[in-house]
Amino acid sequence: MSPTTTPPTDPIDAQALCAGYLQAINAQLSAIQNGQSGALGEAAARLADQIAADRLVHIFGPGGHSNLATQELFFRAGGLMHIAAILDEGTLLSNGALRSMAIERTPGYGRVVIADRGLGADDLLVLVNAYGINAALIDAALEARQRGVALIGVSSRAHAQGTAPDHPARHPTGHNLHDLVDIHIDTDVPIGDAVVSVPGLGENVAAISTFANAFALNCLSIRTIALLVERGIEPPVWRSGNAPGGDQANARFLDRFRHRVRGL
Repeated sequence: MSPTTTPPTDPIDAQALCAGYLQAINAQLSAIQNGQSGALGEAAARLADQIAADRLVHIFGPGGHSNLATQELFFRAGGLMHIAAILDEGTLLSNGALRSMAIERTPGYGRVVIADRGLGADDLLVLVNAYGINAALIDAALEARQRGVALIGVSSRAHAQGTAPDHPARHPTGHNLHDLVDIHIDTDVPIGDAVVSVPGLGENVAAISTFANAFALNCLSIRTIALLVERGIEPPVWRSGNAPGGDQANARFLDRFRHRVRGL
């Protein structure tokens, strides 16, 4: 039997709830735009240096929906061709949601993923996770640090700091992502992620982290491209294959990246 709720005394204005959700999204994105300008600028300079040297920028979002952030930058219309996504099968929701959650909570797993990529001192890795605490994420950061990889983190400091030290998702060390990276971009996603309260329902609905991650990463991409253009460098950028001339535009660069970027 489905759980029951207490019916509200008045009809629920779903349109108003959606309007409130839009306001919450706008406020969240504005906070990133205004509050993280310095971190975004510093991170963009790191990416620009890497791309100017014709090196790849690796991105990993270990966690069910955090994988969406990785996919947002990879092989994406208007995105940088130097982005190499780490889309590990273990935490992809397409292989089972509960399995994904179990894998992201497994100590040691993230180390295996980074080691498999063979990252080293000349590499740059962007780690993205809405909450910044899970074991796979922390192990990925620790392994990368040991290998001398430069690290940029995108996560919510408030969520990490507000999560109990003994939460089952945490790494055994209790580390937070923002303490392990060279540059941290704070998305400030609230604990619980969902931000809309429906009258008569005990749980909030409508998560906000996917918007926050996508906006932060696209701002990072914009700033990186702007820096490169200022230096007189025209970085290879993907054009949608569904746009006129898309296949032809992309074909000019495919040989340059096909055997360097796993997944192309």
